Amino acid sequence: MNFAVLGGGSWATALVKMLTENLDTVHWYMRNKNAIAHILKERHNPNYLSSIELKTASIILTSDLNEAVDSCDFLIFVIPSAFLETELQQLKVPLKDKILFSAIKGIVPETGLIVGEHFKNTYKVPFENIGVITGPCHAEEVALERLSYLTIACADEGKARLLASHLNSHYIKTKTSDDIIGTEYAAMLKNIYAIAAGIAHGLGYGDNFQSVLMSNAIREMKRFIDGVFKMKRNINNSAYLGDLLVTGYSTFSRNRLLGTMIGKGYSVKSALMEMSMVAEGYYATKSAYELMGNLGRNEDTPIINAVYTILYEKKSARKTMAKLTDSLD
Repeated sequence: MNFAVLGGGSWATALVKMLTENLDTVHWYMRNKNAIAHILKERHNPNYLSSIELKTASIILTSDLNEAVDSCDFLIFVIPSAFLETELQQLKVPLKDKILFSAIKGIVPETGLIVGEHFKNTYKVPFENIGVITGPCHAEEVALERLSYLTIACADEGKARLLASHLNSHYIKTKTSDDIIGTEYAAMLKNIYAIAAGIAHGLGYGDNFQSVLMSNAIREMKRFIDGVFKMKRNINNSAYLGDLLVTGYSTFSRNRLLGTMIGKGYSVKSALMEMSMVAEGYYATKSAYELMGNLGRNEDTPIINAVYTILYEKKSARKTMAKLTDSLD
């Protein structure tokens, strides 16, 4: 079975590194032809995780999405959700017979769906052929080969175990899950809560408040996920709580960084322009807020509401966070 990683950013680079620990050949699609030429010559990605020395003898690089998809049975998508559908519109090769895993932490804006649901509804990919790769894990720590954990979720446990076996290494531990929808929503929501944590940090709130914010965030996450797809799940497992904590607290978190900049006084527009990487939580906030609104459940998600108010209604971060503190316990 042939594997392809689709995307050129940090997580794509980290996944290529992980897969080439165990596979003789990995296909890698990225749009940037200059980056491809640099990787082939210098053996590292010039734009992301440049400290990783890549095993280029095991990598087939291409800037042709159709070539990568046509060559492989097992596709791992790491294209930012805001640009996923634009990329997919290039496709002439059908996806319905492929096995698709998403490491994308966001909502597809064109449909308002998480990535797995987008593949199922728009591209008619069978549910059992769709999976999710989630943390708690930062690409930057993969680059440093620090011990990290991944959760691989798929309705077909055999496919989840297969991918998990190819990602395992001395610094990566994996486990599988059948909660594909819950883990994918959790991966999206934790970015919104990380923005909230960053805003609080930028405004000068301390560790005491951050602990209250995160404990409320995990309960809010549970209400949100149970509201869209109720099943038996332990919200305290690493795929939910662990991923939330690492994203909310880590200095590697781009979503926390976005929030910190806004808390320190940057406008939303200037903060987004200054960042060199996509903060998925910005786009996820609007989709999550609107989804809860459509379900008539905005009162269940005060943290999401506060972040939405700051990002999209341009309300004062200081006043909005001060109001939020009264609704937390």
